[in-house]
Amino acid sequence: MSKPTYVYVTYIRATADKVWAALTDPEFTAKTWFGARHETEWKPGAAWRLILADGRLADSGEIVEIDKPRRLVLKWRNEWKPEIKEEGWSRCTITIESETDDAVKLTVTHETSGPKMIEAVSGGWPRILSNVKSLVETGDVALRQKVS
Repeated sequence: MSKPTYVYVTYIRATADKVWAALTDPEFTAKTWFGARHETEWKPGAAWRLILADGRLADSGEIVEIDKPRRLVLKWRNEWKPEIKEEGWSRCTITIESETDDAVKLTVTHETSGPKMIEAVSGGWPRILSNVKSLVETGDVALRQKVS
């Protein structure tokens, strides 16, 4: 039986490098992830953690694959909601493909570990990726409220 999978695709008027920075650079991610920040070395095998603005650990995992600025694969587990954490590990694959000289296709495929995680990512990814798109295209995010 296959895992529940969430896929989000958007097109962004920016270079792959700019979109990559919006997904990985602490200055950008604090804006696009509602104050949360990634802690990692951004290399294969490195531990990965997502820390909420208030200092709580939201998610953890490992960098499975990284090909800057085209592909990032994360082993991922929710850490702050026990009912989601008990579902176990999921896998998130982010790809950035050049579509034209000034636009890219961004695809996030999140193979989840269960129904609670699929519900969480299907609510979270559209908000985060809307912020990524807005930030790189306009210089400001679309949404400012925190994700609960």
